[in-house]
Amino acid sequence: MSSSTTLESLLRRDRWLVGFALAVVIALCWAWIVPMAVDMYGSMSGSSAWMMTDHWDFTHLVLLFAMWAVMMAGMMLPSAAPALLIYAAVVRKSPDGARAATHAYAFGGGYLLVWTAFSLAATVLQRAFAKLLLLSPMMETSDRRFGGALFLVAGLFQFTPFKRACLQYCRSPAEFLTRHWRPGVAGGFRLGWLHGLYCLGCCWALMMLLFVGGVMNLWWIAGLTVFVLLEKVAPLGEQGGRLSGLPLMALGLWFLL
Repeated sequence: MSSSTTLESLLRRDRWLVGFALAVVIALCWAWIVPMAVDMYGSMSGSSAWMMTDHWDFTHLVLLFAMWAVMMAGMMLPSAAPALLIYAAVVRKSPDGARAATHAYAFGGGYLLVWTAFSLAATVLQRAFAKLLLLSPMMETSDRRFGGALFLVAGLFQFTPFKRACLQYCRSPAEFLTRHWRPGVAGGFRLGWLHGLYCLGCCWALMMLLFVGGVMNLWWIAGLTVFVLLEKVAPLGEQGGRLSGLPLMALGLWFLL
């Protein structure tokens, strides 16, 4: 009886550790994003002062990549929380339950690896768009046709079978875990990486809209974060996400015409 009580106590503590770690990572990401975004549209003498340059050397590119990586983690981890917590709960009931936290951290690491890779691609794209004069120094579209094209792509993508397939796994983490389960810590990392790929497949076009509203526009960042979260966890999120394609395409046409 004593050993059973001790085990239950450890599992409860483990649950709190995973939830607390997730909350801390999200909070730290937003603690960096918010002051930088506010300064970006203010004096630009604080945490975003490094952006005030005409010469993007290696240091500036690393900072730009770090900005994207932190922003993606802060935006995407809230919607990935259900999958991560369900995974941790399943591991707790397995023979490897004593290492549930380690498994959960591996899952989170695999998930973030995908969005870190996306952040690297976004950094390259941003510098390419800037050189083509498609982005202003405020990191938002300076060409309405370019902005309209991004809106049209995002709107059309909402109706594609690929989007629906990826969103289904994001909205049904239990089904995802059942179909793709792998044992062990390495299996947890692979599950997180695979879930991140489905998440990327679902949201990449929406993330490209950051170039339209402003990569460091706080309202735009928060709006996309809430939209992605509702699309993945709200009862009618799948239908609402599909219908959102219509206003996105309408905005695209308005930009173009």
